[in-house]
Amino acid sequence: MPSVKPGVVTGAAYRELVAACKQDRYALPAVNVTSSSTLNAALEAAANAGSDIIIQLSNGGAQFFAGKGIKDANAARIIGAVSAARHAQLMAEYYGVAVVLHTDHANRKFVPWVDGMLSWGEKAYKETGKPLFSSHMLDLSEEPLEDNLATCEEFLKRLSAVDMSLEIELGVTGGEEDGIGKELDTSQDDIDPRLYTRPEEVEEAYRRLKPLGHFSVAAAFGNVHGVYKPGNVKLRPEILLESQKYVAEKHDLDGFPLDFVFHGGSGSEKEKIEEAVGYGVFKMNIDTDTQFAYATAVGKYVEENERAFKYQVDPDNDTPYKKQYDPRVWVREAELSMAARLEEAFKDLGATGKSIAKG
Repeated sequence: MPSVKPGVVTGAAYRELVAACKQDRYALPAVNVTSSSTLNAALEAAANAGSDIIIQLSNGGAQFFAGKGIKDANAARIIGAVSAARHAQLMAEYYGVAVVLHTDHANRKFVPWVDGMLSWGEKAYKETGKPLFSSHMLDLSEEPLEDNLATCEEFLKRLSAVDMSLEIELGVTGGEEDGIGKELDTSQDDIDPRLYTRPEEVEEAYRRLKPLGHFSVAAAFGNVHGVYKPGNVKLRPEILLESQKYVAEKHDLDGFPLDFVFHGGSGSEKEKIEEAVGYGVFKMNIDTDTQFAYATAVGKYVEENERAFKYQVDPDNDTPYKKQYDPRVWVREAELSMAARLEEAFKDLGATGKSIAKG
């Protein structure tokens, strides 16, 4: 098995990690974080599982990381992402795992966000020889294919120059995340055909982007953000296999030439996850389930220590409650719960015990 140093991986080390996932048929959870607490919980989970991890920020998550007190939301999205990246770079090494640092969906409205983060990354690369992030995502899937790929070409040239990768989206992942996408209408019998990517679209992306640098594809195969009633979402991982075969044949290649990612992973059937991983998926996004795990632990703690959240000192028996309402106590409960849910995700994806980081 290949090995890289613990810490944030970029360039050749990132590609080595992707290749290891595909070769050994496992995938890594891509965890959306919003704070140093959730970021640390993700790192802790990876260390506990003996696995590497993908940590990512949405535009809203990056803004929250900066602090909602910053009035300039556009600046906060950029600075928050930079702050999170620096935190991850410092801490990842100490947790002893390889970390892919990534940013999530950015539609046309948020292209300036990606541009701003990349400018910081280019500056960091010039000063240190390493960018801030491993990769960024452009989600222009609701635009015509030509507009989508033309913008991706522009950015991939810049990203490649600083040892970074690009994630693109072809076809539309249902649901909504931080203002991107549209809620799925589960009352309809007819599913939007854009929820299923065509192999011809994937091949065109491969032909245009492959010469420019490394990229991965969020191909739609019926996946949806959020959690919906069973039966309303029809996952068809075989679409990924069809695209792999089509591109391999067109370009006279062996194996699976495409690096696929799985969006909308929360709540998905475990056998469908396993099937998708077998077709070249190395990354599965998880957000809804980890948010729920974090929140339920706080709710449970508050219920069990109700009076501590009403009184500093109990008016009936003079009991001081500082040790109960101290944020370090109940936030820690949330972190442990989130980490436990993530350890389940590592297991589902076959990633437990497969870290390629050797310190």
